[in-house]
Amino acid sequence: MTQYLLSVHPDYSAPAPDPTVMEQTYRDVDAFNDELRQSGAWVFAGGLHPPESATVVRVRDGDVVTTDGPYAETKEHLGGFWIIAVADLDSALDWAAKGSAACAAPVEVRPFQQEPEG
Repeated sequence: MTQYLLSVHPDYSAPAPDPTVMEQTYRDVDAFNDELRQSGAWVFAGGLHPPESATVVRVRDGDVVTTDGPYAETKEHLGGFWIIAVADLDSALDWAAKGSAACAAPVEVRPFQQEPEG
């Protein structure tokens, strides 16, 4: 089995959805998570607070420097993720389509690097 990161990229610049819509989205994501668990593909998942809550940590010349806000100055930020273990990319893409429908946001699929044999 290969592990894949399914990363969710919500539109943080859009107005906040109606609370009824958000409640339905939470139910849809819960149902999707249950389906992942039942299939055995579930490894781990989590939602993230908005990018404004981020802190960036850098080490420069041995000094630790922290700054508030997201690392990237961009409109697109990671909103949450699933880590799944499936047989192949096609399976990961199928799960990503279901996840995108559940959370109403684009989902990027990326495989994890394989551990070097040693």
